[in-house]
Amino acid sequence: MTEKDYTDHAERVLLEGANWRRLRFYQKSEALYQMTFVFCDRFLPKHGDRTVDQMVQAARSGKQNIIEGSEDGKTSTEMELKLLNVARSSIHELREDYKDYLLSRHLALWDRQHPRYAKMHDFTRAHNRLDDYEPYFAKWTAEEMANIGYTLCCQIDVMMNGYLATLEERFRTEGGMKERMYRVRTGYRAEQDRQMREMEATIKWQAERIKELEAELKRMRGE
Repeated sequence: MTEKDYTDHAERVLLEGANWRRLRFYQKSEALYQMTFVFCDRFLPKHGDRTVDQMVQAARSGKQNIIEGSEDGKTSTEMELKLLNVARSSIHELREDYKDYLLSRHLALWDRQHPRYAKMHDFTRAHNRLDDYEPYFAKWTAEEMANIGYTLCCQIDVMMNGYLATLEERFRTEGGMKERMYRVRTGYRAEQDRQMREMEATIKWQAERIKELEAELKRMRGE
């Protein structure tokens, strides 16, 4: 086995990492960020209300920390876990902002008993991408938009919880980058030692075979 062959089969120091663009909770977070920006522009004061900055920044933090966490996950599962938990915290904050908006203005927070809940829940569950939501940004009322934003936050949180559980299990069983580096290095050394032993055995066999052939040659000359 050559060094390249070993490298092709050995454990990698750098992990594959998830393609964050394909993560459904990232896609939802992107739609949520753009929707939050429009919601604040349409329904909150342009000046003098800190809620606007808080909501937009929370939505952006959720989206961006998913990206950064996924990228950092190629070298550090621990860092990925930390950043994705930051993203979850930001989504939690945004969820409460949408809830507060509804309650403070005496608008309905659609629960399971609300007649529009099931249709909204099915729509948000089935659709992840910005293109699915953007055509409605200028049409939804404040109550509709806030409830959809609140529901997206809840769905993102549930999806991220499942993803984080998978990462935590991987970190528990495989460790972090230092552990992988140690295993890769010791594995490589062990492979080098094995190849050296095989080479020494081959050389020894070849030397013995040469002696046998030389003895056979002498015998044939004597005859």
